[in-house]
Amino acid sequence: MDSILVTALMVGFLGGVHCLGMCGGVVGALTFSLEPKAQASWWRMLPFQLAYNIGRISSYVIIGTLFGFLGSALGSLATFLPAQQVLQVIAGLFMIALGLYLGGWWFGLVAIEKVGRSVWQRLSPYAAKFTPVKYIHQAWLYGLVWGWLPCGLVYSMLIMALSAGSALQGGLVMLAFGLGTLPNLLLMGVFAFYFTKISRNLWVRRFAGVSVMVMGFWQLYLAVVVTV
Repeated sequence: MDSILVTALMVGFLGGVHCLGMCGGVVGALTFSLEPKAQASWWRMLPFQLAYNIGRISSYVIIGTLFGFLGSALGSLATFLPAQQVLQVIAGLFMIALGLYLGGWWFGLVAIEKVGRSVWQRLSPYAAKFTPVKYIHQAWLYGLVWGWLPCGLVYSMLIMALSAGSALQGGLVMLAFGLGTLPNLLLMGVFAFYFTKISRNLWVRRFAGVSVMVMGFWQLYLAVVVTV
């Protein structure tokens, strides 16, 4: 479990280049939805950016808990260890696909992200009700809706949450992942232009892609070799 949590944390951090590209528009919208006084300086903006991201991570934990529970329920229908191994193999393969996506070598995950867009189209009008954002709790609620934005990076971690073995562990996987994404998106909210430029750098994206692929192969090793 410790290995899975570390992997989730690192995938969140390294996958931040995808977050900056995918969520750049959302982060910009969140920033400009603040009242002018809060936009005046980075230190006034920071509490709101934290609240946005805590709301987003809260959504990840909720759905990770649900997926962890589902995975444990599926495991109880068969011998648990083989079921967990199969799910961990799927998670590893998904991470390799994600690495190829981040590096710009294969874009199969785009099709999966499209599946979730119908959900986001129904949820996004609720986020608009919290603007303009004047209070911290509004920012948290806005972020709570933001957490349901379709994202291949999130989907790959949900497969890992599914293999975690319990509702608690599934929630912890998504918490670790969310904390990994926090530095990039938090800085993006305060220094939007600069970090968007970094996220579009080809070599930065390829380094992140290769790193995530390595962790995907590590998960396959743990599932196929170590547990045999």
